[in-house]
Amino acid sequence: MDAVAAVGLIRIAAAEVVLEPWQRPSDAWLAELGLDALMADVEAPSLPLLAGLARGEYARARELFGHVVDELGLLPQGPEELAEARWTAARWWAAEIVAHQIDPVRGAVLIRDQAAELGYPDVLRALVDLAWAVDPADDRPSVREGVPEGVLAATREFLAAEERRNHRP
Repeated sequence: MDAVAAVGLIRIAAAEVVLEPWQRPSDAWLAELGLDALMADVEAPSLPLLAGLARGEYARARELFGHVVDELGLLPQGPEELAEARWTAARWWAAEIVAHQIDPVRGAVLIRDQAAELGYPDVLRALVDLAWAVDPADDRPSVREGVPEGVLAATREFLAAEERRNHRP
């Protein structure tokens, strides 16, 4: 993970921390984001403390995460910054799918969740449809048949479209 993706995921989590309790990121996820950011060379004084939390210390994660968000200057965030963070996350997960670093179905579900917040853009439609087609917990071969390959193809198309969009004269 690079620093841009790590900060994007922190930005998304920062926006979600204020949601209803059942929608908030878990303390474990916040600590994991801290570790990912630290490994991506993101610098914030509280980041090593967040990243270094042991399982029994996760109760401190929200407080430390709040410090990290403040130290990185991520709040207040407007809709444009949050949308860009969601796009960054979608592109990063797509790259992970293509690199075979994440299960294609799991990656499609993660992208689908960001697409929902982005209003289901057309460029993500094929991935979203595939993510809705299967339940990641249901790993019966008949349910998942062809889906990982479809996700991989749709992901490559999405990344190619992003490449064309970003290199347009």
